Amino acid sequence: MATDPVQRPRPVPDPELRLFVAHHAGGSHVPYRSWAAHLPSTWELCLLEAPGRNTRPGPLCTDARELAATFLEDVLPWTDRPYAVFGHSMGAVAAYEMALELTARNLPLPRWLGLSALNPPEHHPRPYARYDLPEAELREAVLAMGGTPREVLEHPEWWALLEPMLRADLRLAEAWQPRAAQPLTVPMSVFVAGADPVATPELADLWAARSTRFQRVHVLDGRHFYFQPDPALLIGRIVADILGAARPGHGPGLVTGQQAAGS
Repeated sequence: MATDPVQRPRPVPDPELRLFVAHHAGGSHVPYRSWAAHLPSTWELCLLEAPGRNTRPGPLCTDARELAATFLEDVLPWTDRPYAVFGHSMGAVAAYEMALELTARNLPLPRWLGLSALNPPEHHPRPYARYDLPEAELREAVLAMGGTPREVLEHPEWWALLEPMLRADLRLAEAWQPRAAQPLTVPMSVFVAGADPVATPELADLWAARSTRFQRVHVLDGRHFYFQPDPALLIGRIVADILGAARPGHGPGLVTGQQAAGS
């Protein structure tokens, strides 16, 4: 298997835009490979892989800024053209920290930043620590989020592989201490699920203070992994918001339910 930390399921010669996607805790780039089929043919999907899994061997990372710095070094060689960044859950932590670091270093900024399934920084540290739960309780907490079948969590060999990664990734996300920073100048959208037990729609609009070009909050049906098994609706909204970020006068808004992409 290739060891490139940036995976491109459908390489595009001379792409108009590259969309970088940072994955969730306990996961990898693999569940996002199908997203390429839903993007415009001139856009290239670039999937980031955290250390310690699949295409990227190495020690697991338990610090958000360290992971963001790792991803940033992966991304920079590919920023020779317009690009956007989307992160889900742990990936959203890394994506936001990447944007802060890009700003601090006066590097080329993404055309758009999408944050999914992440409460705003005002609500960290979290009042709970799933990464430190006893084994049985950790399994139930992961099961409640959805996205991982019970048979995987209860299979001894699979659990032996998954548990250390889950604990490291959850520690990274839950122990995140966001740095004090001025609002980003990057267009930003936030995505949350109506029944997510981790990131709640009631808090999502607080993200608006984190960008001078905040676009909207999307509230979608489902739980933490609301885009499974069909990501088409989410990707449609991502594409619409990236295109909308380039239009003058595109203001903030709230999009709910199963409305058409870009509505």
